[in-house]
Amino acid sequence: MSSDPFDSVHADLLNRLTSARQLLSSYTRISRTTTSRTSPELREARSELSDALSDLAADLQDLSDSVQAAEADPVRYNLTDAKVRERKHMVTEVRREVEGLRTQVARALEGPSSGSGPGSGGGLPDPSAFDEEGAEENDDAYAAFEQQRQEEIWAEQDEALGEVGRTVGNLRMQANEMGRELEEQGEMLGGVDHMADRVGDKLRTGIKRVEHIAKQNEGRFKAVIGSDYISGAFYTR
Repeated sequence: MSSDPFDSVHADLLNRLTSARQLLSSYTRISRTTTSRTSPELREARSELSDALSDLAADLQDLSDSVQAAEADPVRYNLTDAKVRERKHMVTEVRREVEGLRTQVARALEGPSSGSGPGSGGGLPDPSAFDEEGAEENDDAYAAFEQQRQEEIWAEQDEALGEVGRTVGNLRMQANEMGRELEEQGEMLGGVDHMADRVGDKLRTGIKRVEHIAKQNEGRFKAVIGSDYISGAFYTR
């Protein structure tokens, strides 16, 4: 008997549905509190919703494929015809929930028809544009949505590059300031070196004078000691 993936895929799909509904509630809350459709928080919520719909479509296709495989060979998966019909009904119900969620997401992203309020006028195309069995006329709607997402990505990249440019400018200013400080300190050190050279010259001159005086005094001291010695010897006799 082959492994039956239906239950695990069905459970994953229900979990993704719950997560997508939470993302939709979060997007609705953000769109009501922000005044700009291009705010980073709103763009991130829009992107998460789009990814959630894509994941739901993939899981729904996997679930449908598992039912088709079981329908083609029920004995292989140890299923009765009644169980197969039950699973087909479950897939139909889940598909209806997914389509309903797509419609809600599209309405939330498009905003009111009057164009008032934050987030209005910038939404996903009609939900059928995400359906793999959608008609050919939906291609333009999906292409428009992709173009809008690409423009938002470019806007985010431009904003990031602007931040990098401002950071580089600040670093350049700091580097220039440090260069000026180093120049000032170099000038101060140059003055200290000049003063040290002058002091060294005076010190060497003073040492030479002391040595000269010491040599002169040394000769006189020897002469005095010699005369004292001779006088002492004379009186001793």
